[in-house]
Amino acid sequence: MTFAVHNRTTRISLAVALLFAAAVLTPAASPAQDAPPVAPQTPSDALTEILGSACRLNEAQFSTHLAGDNAAAFRALSPEMRLKVMQRISLSDQSGKPLLVSGKDGLPAMRCQGPGTTVEYHLGVPRVHENLAFVPVSVVDGADADFGLIRETGGWHLLSIGLVLFDVPQLAKQWAVSDAAAREETAVQDLRDLSEAVKRYYRVFGAMPESLTVLGPAPKDQISAEQASLVDQSMAAGKKDGYGFRYRIVPDAAGNDTGFELAATPLKYPDMGKRSFYMDSAGKVHGADKRGAVAMFEDPLIDGEKSE
Repeated sequence: MTFAVHNRTTRISLAVALLFAAAVLTPAASPAQDAPPVAPQTPSDALTEILGSACRLNEAQFSTHLAGDNAAAFRALSPEMRLKVMQRISLSDQSGKPLLVSGKDGLPAMRCQGPGTTVEYHLGVPRVHENLAFVPVSVVDGADADFGLIRETGGWHLLSIGLVLFDVPQLAKQWAVSDAAAREETAVQDLRDLSEAVKRYYRVFGAMPESLTVLGPAPKDQISAEQASLVDQSMAAGKKDGYGFRYRIVPDAAGNDTGFELAATPLKYPDMGKRSFYMDSAGKVHGADKRGAVAMFEDPLIDGEKSE
């Protein structure tokens, strides 16, 4: 059954009434930042959002894209580790601005533009099988990898990177071990660099430095025995790259101050590193897991060092 409205006034009144009803029944629009995110319609859309939130280092947004229990596990991580997880995805240490750019053959591409670096991702054609999808991603001047996604309630969520399942607790543990090992290598190199700085000080000023402090930066054209400008401010303060550094003058057989010893100890054991290191007066580096204590001469020489 249909009704025709012939009177013009009646037609206008009816239109106004319908508009009023629509206004009453439709919720008021909220500001864009308060509106719940709309679930991406394709795996590529979802991955673009994942990369964008990682680029911004936006913890709250990034966690919404994680599959299964990973969102809760991610929020339970320390602030430093949450940051590390997103940095591993974005391939950048600092927050950036994600920009959509033209990809190859009309496929999606995104650029993460940060203060000191720019990373560009080119997405390939997704391979979708039921609730699983794998999106090939090529990083300009970087490695290629397939990102695995799973369709759960609310859309597509991150499941794997390459062949590695994105298990937040396990990955965080592995990355922490890897980072600690890298800091140990850096600490050994810092010891060697510091040793060269001490030797140079001795050659220039004819005496051993009284402390690490005097090796620190000097004002322009004001280098002196008190400010030799041989190491940066961090090393002059005895703390660098997650390690604390100690310096001790070692007298020779005649009692002259001609030798020295150095030590490097993780500032936060075992997060910053497990091994402590000691450089003897002959320049040999010893190292061992001292559970945060200072290494000594009795500790074994590290790989690459040979006893004389």
